[in-house]
Amino acid sequence: MSHPALTTLSEEEKMFRDAALAFAREQVAPYVAAMDHKGAMNPEIVTKLFELGVMAVEVPEQYGGAGSNFFNAILAVEALATVDPSVSVLVDVQNTLVANAVLRWASEAQKQKYFPKLSSEWIGSYALSEPASGSDAFALQCRAERRDGHWVLNGRKLWITNANEANFFIVFANVDPSKGYRGITAFIVERGFQGFSVGKKEDKLGIRASSTCELILEDCIVPEENVLGEIGKGYKIAIETLNEGRIGIAAQMLGTAQGAFDYAMKYMLERKQFGQSIANFQGLQFQYANCAVEIESARLMVYNAARLKDAGLPFIKEAAMAKLHASNVAERVASMAVEFLGGVGFTKDYPVEKFYRDAKIGKIYEGTSNMQLQTIAKMLQSEYESK
Repeated sequence: MSHPALTTLSEEEKMFRDAALAFAREQVAPYVAAMDHKGAMNPEIVTKLFELGVMAVEVPEQYGGAGSNFFNAILAVEALATVDPSVSVLVDVQNTLVANAVLRWASEAQKQKYFPKLSSEWIGSYALSEPASGSDAFALQCRAERRDGHWVLNGRKLWITNANEANFFIVFANVDPSKGYRGITAFIVERGFQGFSVGKKEDKLGIRASSTCELILEDCIVPEENVLGEIGKGYKIAIETLNEGRIGIAAQMLGTAQGAFDYAMKYMLERKQFGQSIANFQGLQFQYANCAVEIESARLMVYNAARLKDAGLPFIKEAAMAKLHASNVAERVASMAVEFLGGVGFTKDYPVEKFYRDAKIGKIYEGTSNMQLQTIAKMLQSEYESK
């Protein structure tokens, strides 16, 4: 993986990234093909992810976490994606969506109760999308009603990442539809709560080892104290968390592109035709040079957005740009990697076809490419109108 001067990391950051890379290559790589074929995550890998410390990167040490920063979480997501984007997105959701939301919005009692579990054994999941509520996230139909000192939730959630393995769910429901999006409230729901169940697991094109499931809430009983943040402020939690989550998906796509490129370069250097390595042919040289330029541009954008976030500076436009660009780069580079390998690149005996399938989701989840473009355009309008 190339990290030239403009993407310089501190020694601590290099150590963190290198530990994640070593883990991916040694502990994940042997199981990638089998997990993809079965469409299921290997539980042993999940256990080892907790032991590695990448499941609670920003969680303070007092609650059992690593006590690090958002940028290191992004480095871990990128590194893991170079081997398996499915494992990467599991870590991404745990950190940039779930732990991030709890860190910013949970009460002290909630942090003390849930962070030790999320740092050591519990996988978290973020449940916003519904059958009729995708890009129009605030059109959700899930309802919450207060009864007898607790909340009762009813509805369905769809496309929920990590749902098959998770014990902890942040579920968004509307407590007062007459108020529109201002009735949306976030709730902490445990897997064992009465009335809660995990439904159909989707059979997906890519990131197959990452579970994507339906959630069913049928008179689901949620304790009064499990409201996350304030009643009616769920829309704010959703928006602000997803703004940060975009950087995580951008990092996943960056790693996906890098992983496909790394394998293709090794192959081209070893593959001989007409008496020489195919990497020597100018037609290929121009193509893989362009791939390298695109990957590096994506890395700069992802790292910049993450650094801005950690510095407490505005980053929403930069996050949207990073996700848009990195997902485009991942799809293009993975596609080229298949072509660089020729006929064998089209077979499941080589990993580039999997990277190609895995790359497609980057343009869809946590905000489609069109939604990123809309965000960028609105912010540009605002910037130029204020000049």
